[in-house]
Amino acid sequence: MTATLVDMGVHRGGSDKDAEFSAYMSARQPALYRTAYLLAGDHATAEDLLQVAFAKLYLSWDRVRDREALDGYVRRIMVNENSSLWRRAWKRREHTTDTLPETGTHDAYDDGMGGVLWSFVQTLPPKQRAVVVLRYYEQLSEAEIADVLGISVGTVKSQASRALAGLRARAPRSLDPHDSGDDAR
Repeated sequence: MTATLVDMGVHRGGSDKDAEFSAYMSARQPALYRTAYLLAGDHATAEDLLQVAFAKLYLSWDRVRDREALDGYVRRIMVNENSSLWRRAWKRREHTTDTLPETGTHDAYDDGMGGVLWSFVQTLPPKQRAVVVLRYYEQLSEAEIADVLGISVGTVKSQASRALAGLRARAPRSLDPHDSGDDAR
């Protein structure tokens, strides 16, 4: 991520707040960027999500009492911001062109797209995708996901169930780990 504290309006005046925030951001940025990428599906949007989340965290740094819950707070900001992007009408507009845009490659970063299944995860609605990313990519418990997303554990379970059912319906049988390859069904 190319954003720095100076880009975000943070001045290095030597204050404890800036030092604490800078240390947190440096330590947690790679892991939180991975979550942002898995939520957004592309590197540019992931960088934007994480930058917005860090900016909002910095603005409320003095009000955060439980420093152990910072990652959950940042994840919740990213999920909410990602959902807001999908709600904006301009995001839904499609524009046709005669030429395809160039796509960059990021060989050094394991963005979770190594498996064929990831292409199907990207087709999920934003809430279901957020639950799948937090549960299966970030290994959070249902209670932790509920806390991050601000929903009940039951809603987490139902969103996960719907997401998995949708993935099973769209994914080819060859991705089923229980499929023996026999067509005798």
